[in-house]
Amino acid sequence: MSNVHLINHPLVQHKLSLMRRKDASTSTFRTLLNELSSLMAYEVTRDMPLQDVEIQTPLETMTGKMIDGKKLVFVSILRAGNGILEGMLNVVPGARVGHVGLYRNPETLEPVEYYFKMPQEMEERDIVIVDPMLATGNSAIAAVTRLKQLSPRSIKFVCLLTCPEGVAALQKAHPDVPIYTAAIDRQLNAQGYILPGLGDAGDRIFGTK
Repeated sequence: MSNVHLINHPLVQHKLSLMRRKDASTSTFRTLLNELSSLMAYEVTRDMPLQDVEIQTPLETMTGKMIDGKKLVFVSILRAGNGILEGMLNVVPGARVGHVGLYRNPETLEPVEYYFKMPQEMEERDIVIVDPMLATGNSAIAAVTRLKQLSPRSIKFVCLLTCPEGVAALQKAHPDVPIYTAAIDRQLNAQGYILPGLGDAGDRIFGTK
């Protein structure tokens, strides 16, 4: 798992534990997700390239370091990925946003694409795919495969939770894509949910169950 980055900052782990509780309300879940996503964004963007920019302080002119946020694209796997976007954009407000619409066939657990919208000139951009759960890995693999057709400079995958099965599947299909996560849980159940997990992230974000 050399390409897996476990974000174990105490604040991340604390907020994740609060989110896991089944009695956490929809409002509480959303608020915690926003806060946790912002914290994770700092780790995900740690190696972003900097450029020299001349700026004027109150005292003199100097050369400062700045990122080019417009070169970064957060790609949300619909619908649950949207829950992570706001927190990420709080940290890098200049980033572009793309969406991949995938739903999981309940019988085969295979992803089916229904929507795909990206910024232009993707070959000049770095992609960060966001989805709360990396479970079977099928949706993540499909999203990465689709995005690689656009020849971006780089791709990272960010999730709140994953499991050994999901990590293995994504690494086997795309060993060049690093995974950033707050936890690697025990296993999948027969329905493809992560255990102990936190339930269906989309339902908990949007209050649909």
